[in-house]
Amino acid sequence: MGDGKQGGTMVEIPKFAGGLMGQSEQNPIAVVQAKFKEVEHKFKGWLAKQSLPVEAAVVTATSAAQGAAIGAFMGTLTGDTSSLITPPPNAAGLNPEAMASLKQAQAFTGGPLVQARNIAVMTGVNAGISCVMRRLRGKEDVQSSMVAAFGSGAIFTLVSGMGGPNQAANALTSGLFFALVQGGIFQLGQKFSQPPVEDVYYAKTRSMLSNLGLQNYEKNFKKGLLNDITLPLLTDSALKDANIPPGPRLLILAHVDSNPELKERRRGSR
Repeated sequence: MGDGKQGGTMVEIPKFAGGLMGQSEQNPIAVVQAKFKEVEHKFKGWLAKQSLPVEAAVVTATSAAQGAAIGAFMGTLTGDTSSLITPPPNAAGLNPEAMASLKQAQAFTGGPLVQARNIAVMTGVNAGISCVMRRLRGKEDVQSSMVAAFGSGAIFTLVSGMGGPNQAANALTSGLFFALVQGGIFQLGQKFSQPPVEDVYYAKTRSMLSNLGLQNYEKNFKKGLLNDITLPLLTDSALKDANIPPGPRLLILAHVDSNPELKERRRGSR
């Protein structure tokens, strides 16, 4: 008789082979994303230790580079259509408002280089001012966002040639417009990004149901207006009126009876 191992063939997989198999099963996209996040984290850590001028310069340069790439891509897709928007033969006789509108149209229809320049200026100035405001004020709020948008809008107007005959006034107007739009977007984002407010009157009730594994009956408590205040006063009939089955009712009442704090509050309410 054998030792029981001859009935089948046992193949031992070397440890290094298993390691290679594990590595081959890794998603290459996930690996690249993890490496990118690691580099980004180290870069932000290094940047936070720099002085304000260095941080502002680096943030402005990197944001401008990103904006230039986006602008060049947009310009490549749309092509240089600025040549289609040419001043009429009697351009000298046009009023200043008409010429300003013509320059605005040309600013948004340039080729890749023009679009890269315009978007780079806008994103770089915005990021640089935001960085300075955040370091000086210690926070990032709607005021800082609007100041950065005002600066980027004004500089964008001057660089892109949208200023018209009165460049200072048009730059001021564009800056105010950018600031108002950015302020509205910031406030809207804050409104939708805030987590739901925790209902303080159901904190202990929610904790009790979670500990008992009865989270699904939280809606029954709320529908029956059974909250933390009524928790010590719970009875079988009250839980039954809230459409809670017999088994969960027994668990809840046993928890209330065994909780010293709830028992003390029950005595005080009598």
